[in-house]
Amino acid sequence: MPTPSTSTQTLPGTANHPAGTPLMELRAVKQHYPVHRHLPIGPRKVVKAMDGVDLSIAPGETLGVIGESGCGKSTLARVMAGLEKPTEGQVFFRGQDINDLRGDEKKEMRRNIQLIFQDPYSSLNPRMTVEQLVGEPFEIHPEVAPKAGRKAKIRELLELVGLNPNHAERYPHNFSGGQQQRIGIARGIALNSKMLICDEPVSALDVSVRAQVVNLLGDLQRELDLSYLFIAHDLQIVRHISDRVATMYLGRIVELGSYADVYDTTAQPYTRALMSAAPELRRNDGTDRERIILQGDPPSPIDPPAGCRFHTRCPMAQAICATKEPELIQLGDTHESRCHFAKDLAAEFVQRAGA
Repeated sequence: MPTPSTSTQTLPGTANHPAGTPLMELRAVKQHYPVHRHLPIGPRKVVKAMDGVDLSIAPGETLGVIGESGCGKSTLARVMAGLEKPTEGQVFFRGQDINDLRGDEKKEMRRNIQLIFQDPYSSLNPRMTVEQLVGEPFEIHPEVAPKAGRKAKIRELLELVGLNPNHAERYPHNFSGGQQQRIGIARGIALNSKMLICDEPVSALDVSVRAQVVNLLGDLQRELDLSYLFIAHDLQIVRHISDRVATMYLGRIVELGSYADVYDTTAQPYTRALMSAAPELRRNDGTDRERIILQGDPPSPIDPPAGCRFHTRCPMAQAICATKEPELIQLGDTHESRCHFAKDLAAEFVQRAGA
C-alpha cells in the first residue's frame, strides 16, 4: 500500500501561478448559506458551498474549473464577480480586496469583471434589441463610449464577435443559440473588461457550435489580453482552452495545476474518476484511461465527512483518509493535489510513461 505524503509549506493555490502579481486572487474564501429551520431549536446548520478556497489568476490566463454539479463552481463565480460577499476570506482584484471597495473604486472593479452566463436566452432581455443590449453597459459607464460614438462602438463590438452589425435592430429570438451567446460575449467585453467569468458558457449550445464559441473566446483573449475563469462540465473543452485547471469537490480545491499536469499526470482519485468518465479523453501516449465507477452520491455539503471529503467514494481510501484531512501537496512547480497519496499517484504516471 502507498504511504501518505507530507505537505510542503507553500500557500495553496498561489505557488503555481505564472510569475507576477495575480489579476485576481482568493485567500481562504468560505461561502456558507444558512439552512432554513422550521423550528427554532437545535444548532443552526449551513451549506458549505465554498469551504476554504485559495486561487489566483494571472493577467491573460485561463483557469478552468471542473467538478460535479453542486461542488461549488457557480458559487465561486458569484463570489469572484463580487455578486456575493464571502462568509470568510478575501477576494483581491489587482491587489485590492473587492469587498472593501466603495464608490468609484467599486464601480471600476465591476467594469473590469464581467460574467458570461450559461443560458444566453434567459440572460438577454427579450424586449430589448441587440443594439440596446450591447449598449446598456454604456449607460452606467458613459466614459467608455460617449453617446456621440456609441452606435459605431456597438457595431464594432458585434463585428468583433462575428455578428452582422446590420442586425443590431433585431431581437434575441431572431438569433440562434450560438449567436445569442456571441451577443452575451459582446456585452461582456463592451467595457474593456480584463476579467471574464464564464459559467458554463457553452453547455446550453449545440455541439456543432460549441467549438466556434470557444475559439472566439480564445481569439478575443489574445486580441484584448483577457483573463478567464472558465467553468464547464465538458472536460475536452476545458483542456483545449485552459492554461491551468482546478478540480473542485464539496467546496474545496482538490487538485490544481497546468492542463498537462491535471490531465496527463493526475494525482487525485476524484480527478481521475472525472477523466475516466469522458471517453474522448485519451492519454498523451494514445491509450485509453481506466474506467472508474464511483459508488454512491456526493455527501451533503451541510455535513461533509471527516477526514478526506472524498473518502466515502474513493476506490483508494485507507484508514487515514477517514480521520485526517489531507493538505494540498506540492508535486512540482505547477502541480498540487489534496490527497494523502498524491506523490504515489503522480509517480505511477511517470513509471507508465517510461515503460
